[in-house]
Amino acid sequence: MSQGPRSGLAAVSSALLAMSRHLEVRDVLKTIVASARELLDAEYAALGVPDDHGGFAQFVVDGVTDEQWKAIGPLPRQHGILAAMLHEAKAERLADVRKDPRFEGWPSAHPDLADFLGLPIRDGDEVIGALFLANKRCPKPAGGCGFTEEDEELLSILAQHAAIALTNARLYERSRELTIAEERSRLAHELHDAVSQKLFSLRLTAQAAAALVDRDPGRAKGELQQVATLAAEAADELRAAVVELRPVGLDEDGLVATLRTQVHVLDRAHTARVTFTSCGVRALPAAQEEAMLRVAQEALHNALRHSGAGRVEVTLERRDGTAVLRVTDDGSGFEPATVRRAGRHLGLVSMRDRASGVGGRLTVESAPGKGTTIEMEVPGG
Repeated sequence: MSQGPRSGLAAVSSALLAMSRHLEVRDVLKTIVASARELLDAEYAALGVPDDHGGFAQFVVDGVTDEQWKAIGPLPRQHGILAAMLHEAKAERLADVRKDPRFEGWPSAHPDLADFLGLPIRDGDEVIGALFLANKRCPKPAGGCGFTEEDEELLSILAQHAAIALTNARLYERSRELTIAEERSRLAHELHDAVSQKLFSLRLTAQAAAALVDRDPGRAKGELQQVATLAAEAADELRAAVVELRPVGLDEDGLVATLRTQVHVLDRAHTARVTFTSCGVRALPAAQEEAMLRVAQEALHNALRHSGAGRVEVTLERRDGTAVLRVTDDGSGFEPATVRRAGRHLGLVSMRDRASGVGGRLTVESAPGKGTTIEMEVPGG
């Protein structure tokens, strides 16, 4: 919330830096709105991103409590002044928005707005949003607007940088979606290979058992026991892959709950004991939580599919102002330098990229016969 007006280059710089710190679209929108309201010392600010159906895909406000916002009701439509900013693509500075002929009213719970400053956010020729402020905190001339030409110029500068920040955030989210799609494709291919091999072995073993039933019932019984084992392994492979392919519930449940759920399912699906403990970690930015989840999934995949581990431990803890994820197994281990020279990575490159991409770091400790520990650390938590 605003703590009073700020002016000068330092205030503008602070607002622009705040916008550049975020990668999630929703976070960028909130920062733009809060920065604009503080910079121009207005009582209310809002930013709407239009959809293709005459409404808004997203609408973010500042200066209104959550309770007030719920009471106001559904998102506004593209009518009146909002439509003018979006479709005429020009700034609007009004002494009293309620007296403008385009004004069409608002819900009963909506706060009263008087003087008004709004303008479109543009990416080239495309209008990607409408940003507006209302109720400037200052003495107002009789019948005049509290917002000045200087305010309009300042908001225009902010809107230009908001367009850049919003476009970058959209590109980041699109890139993340492509990465997730690639991972799902990889997992689907892996599922096909693993289960197909098991089913092929299952079919051959069943055929062998059928051929031996009359001639050698004892051997036929052994083959049928092998059929049961192979069927169980195929079911385990299928369950584990389905867990990884299922969309994660980070937005709803958060990192701790999502990791706990996935570890619980993996513990049931594999013969290895898989455990999870968490201590003191608060909610992290969405990008960091997703990176940590993906690193945990890759490390668990390696431990359960390749190491022969009997026990895998996943921990998430707060340590000296950082959040630390650790995946430890008692499997066969490996020599990291040898793996690199052989051109095999076991997903280590992608894990390091994910960690560095959110300002963190990844360390790997392993040796033949001594298991492996993957640790990812990010600021915050």
